[in-house]
Amino acid sequence: MKTSYTAMFFTSAILQRRVAVSAFQFAAGPAASIISTRPIASTSHILLSAKAEGGGGGRSSAAVVDKDLMSKTTDGKQQKKKKVALLDTNPPKGTRDFYPSDMRLRTWLFDQWRSVASMYGFSEYDAPVLESESLYTRKAGEEVTQQLYNFVDKGERSVALRPEMTPSLARMVMAKKGGLPLPLKWFSIPQCWRYERMTRGRRREHFQWNMDVWGVEGIEAEAELLSAMVTFFKKVGLTSEDVGIKVNSRGVLGEVLAELGVPEEKFAATCVLMDKLEKVPIDAIQGDLEELGLEKSTIEKLLTVLTNKSIESISEVLPPESQAVAELSQLFKLCEAYGISDWVMFDASVIRGLAYYTGVVFEAFDRQGVLRAIAGGGRYDKLLETFGGDPTPAAGFGFGDAVIVELLKERDVLPSFEGSGYDTVVFAMSEDLYSVAIEVASKLRAEGQTVDLILEKKKTKWVFKHASRNEARYCVIVAGNEYENGEVSVKDLSVGEQKAVKIDALGDWVQEVSESE
Repeated sequence: MKTSYTAMFFTSAILQRRVAVSAFQFAAGPAASIISTRPIASTSHILLSAKAEGGGGGRSSAAVVDKDLMSKTTDGKQQKKKKVALLDTNPPKGTRDFYPSDMRLRTWLFDQWRSVASMYGFSEYDAPVLESESLYTRKAGEEVTQQLYNFVDKGERSVALRPEMTPSLARMVMAKKGGLPLPLKWFSIPQCWRYERMTRGRRREHFQWNMDVWGVEGIEAEAELLSAMVTFFKKVGLTSEDVGIKVNSRGVLGEVLAELGVPEEKFAATCVLMDKLEKVPIDAIQGDLEELGLEKSTIEKLLTVLTNKSIESISEVLPPESQAVAELSQLFKLCEAYGISDWVMFDASVIRGLAYYTGVVFEAFDRQGVLRAIAGGGRYDKLLETFGGDPTPAAGFGFGDAVIVELLKERDVLPSFEGSGYDTVVFAMSEDLYSVAIEVASKLRAEGQTVDLILEKKKTKWVFKHASRNEARYCVIVAGNEYENGEVSVKDLSVGEQKAVKIDALGDWVQEVSESE
């Protein structure tokens, strides 16, 4: 019966529509005949749409009004199914993340550097990591110029991430316009950036210990710098059997070039090219040398000079009363006075690749030959002049963090930094004693201890494992029975002994353990 009523309803609706359409056609004329071509099957949709759009009588169906509803719903389901692209968790190529253990190593290394610099009377400075590109674009074919991380900023300025610190130091000295008292002894530990081929101990960013002396014309500045470098090596457990320091003078090459008739203005570019011989064969730079006007016979003469390993032998190929030989001889005498003669040696092949070096140059190296240069430096008296400043004598060195860490690992003298190294771990056995644990931790911190307060409810076994993993020295336990007596339990994790200490006497306990260490 229900079915027949339904059929009657739809039949009536269709007939009503036909009457309505006919009437509309009669009133509107031929233009309205388009409507009559709609299929009858769509009649119910049209009627519902008409009611909804007209707003007349009864509720309308939003599902019918919104023709895009199905596509929206489908897209929504598809969007839910889409997987979020995974983040690339690697740092940019050639760079590093520093997790807590890495930071402890870095802090330790920096502390060694700062300690030595302070020991030698140097003051620390710093400069922006972002500098004007023109500070580094010297026209001498240096690799550093080709390895810049450089770009044009939003103010249309050509800038670069610093590849080295010395030009920034020169800019800072110039900015004071002679207002700095000389001699100047400064050091820094900047992060430097170079887009270069990566090898063991060489990345695209690194930290570098720089020590520089300005205003001292004599070789005494270089001797002081070499001594500081050796002091650091000794301080971290290395010996002269592990590390050597090759010493030469750009003056040696300069005097040879002068004898061969090579003009002074080609000196810096020639040095840069000759420095590349350690990495590439002579054939690779022969064309560049010839472009400088150096004939084959001149190049062969230079190569002969570079093979010399003693001051006596180099004296034979240099002019009489050579200033370069005199400086080198004096430097080695000073090294003997410093007690570092077993660390330093003459090697004419050391030139250094930066164009601004003018005199003595030196390079620390791994005697086993596993790693590249550990550190290097020399005299650069004319650097300020290249920036339009007054001639100022200067010498310094740069010492990268990556290579020295690799060397310390290679020699098995690098300390462990896995544990946090807290003095004391403090924890409460129950929640109602947590405020007491806070009081205890605060007292110990006020006495100068490093304290890790356990912030949530943990089992005693977990706490002791946590303390051991982080290489804590002591564990202070706040427990009910001891607290009633105004005490806490203190466990010495190195020997496993435990004793009760009055809370009011924790300061005396800290002093006692400090004196016994």
